[in-house]
Amino acid sequence: MNTTKAYNRRHFLEIGTLALGALGLPFTSFGQIVPTVKQPGTAFGPVKQINAGELNVGYVEMGPSAGVPVILLHGWPYDIHSYQEVAPALAAKGFRVIVPHLRGHGTTTFLSADSMRNGQQAAVAFDILALMDALKIHKAVIAGYDWGTRSANIMAALWPERVQATVCVNGYLINNREKNKQPLPPQAEWAWWYQFYFATERGREGLEQNREALARLIWQYNSPKWNASDELFNTYATSFHNPDYTGIVIHNYRWRLSLVEGDTKYDAIEAQLATAPTIHVPTITLDGDADGIAKPTNGESYKQKFVGKHKHYIVPNAGHNLPAEAPAFFTNAVIEAYQFSM
Repeated sequence: MNTTKAYNRRHFLEIGTLALGALGLPFTSFGQIVPTVKQPGTAFGPVKQINAGELNVGYVEMGPSAGVPVILLHGWPYDIHSYQEVAPALAAKGFRVIVPHLRGHGTTTFLSADSMRNGQQAAVAFDILALMDALKIHKAVIAGYDWGTRSANIMAALWPERVQATVCVNGYLINNREKNKQPLPPQAEWAWWYQFYFATERGREGLEQNREALARLIWQYNSPKWNASDELFNTYATSFHNPDYTGIVIHNYRWRLSLVEGDTKYDAIEAQLATAPTIHVPTITLDGDADGIAKPTNGESYKQKFVGKHKHYIVPNAGHNLPAEAPAFFTNAVIEAYQFSM
C-alpha cells in the first residue's frame, strides 16, 4: 500500500491512539510527541566504542537492552547530534536506540592503517551490518536521512532478514553510477555544486582547510528555515575533525561520479545495487517541504521501489536534516514504521 500525506495534528492523534497506548509516548494537548529536548551545546552520550568489521565504531546507546533495536543513521555534513532529541524520546518508550558515527566521522576510526579509506555506498552500509553483529543485534528498525537513507535502502533491499522496518528521508537513494553520468537540469546541477568541487584537488584541499565553514554553508542552503545556532553547529563540527573525514567524504562523492573506483570486495554488492533492487520491508518515506537540495515530492517517482507496506509524508517547515528540524515527526515515523512490521 502506498499513500502520501502531509503530517498534521490529526495525524498525530490517529497514531497516538495506536502507538502511544502501547509505548506511552508523551503527547501535548494536540497529540504531538514531545521528545526530550536537549539544549544546544549539551552532551549527547556517553559515546561508547566497539570493534565492528574494519572499524572501531563510536556510538550512543539509549534505552533498555531488551528493547526493540532502532538504529539511527546520520548524513553529511552532519553527525549523531541530528538525533539528540529523537533518541531519548524513543529510548524512554522502550526502544533500544543505537546512533553510530559513520566512517570518517566523530570517534569512529579504522582498525588498520592499511584499510582503504573508502566512502562508497556498499562500504558505508556494510559497516552497519558489522555493527549489528558486534552488538549481537539480529534485526532492527533502520532510520536515516542523506547518507543514512542510502544505507537503510541498501540494507532493506539486500539483507531484509536484518531489517524490521525503515524510515527514509527523501525516499530511494541507492546510487547508480551509470545513471549518475547523465546530466540533470541546470538548477539541480547547481544544487550539487560541492560534488563537482570535490572532484578537483582544489576541492579536496578546500574541504581539508575549511571543513567547518563549508559545512555551515551547506546547512544554510539545505535547510533555509532551520535557525541553527552557532552553538548547535559546534556540537556537530567536532565530528568533522576525524583524521579520515576528508578522505572518506571525497572518495564518496568522486565514487558516485565514477572518478575513482571502490574496493573490489564490494563488487558483487554494487552489481546488485546497480539493478535498483526493490524494498519489501515496511517503510515510511519523508520529505521536508523546506529541503533546499531535495525538493519535496509526493513520492510517486520512487513508490514502485517500495513494494511492501509504505507511506509517504511531507513534513512542513523541515529541511534536509529532518530528524533535528522536526524531531517529533521523525520519532512518530519510527513508531509507525515499527507498527507496520507487527
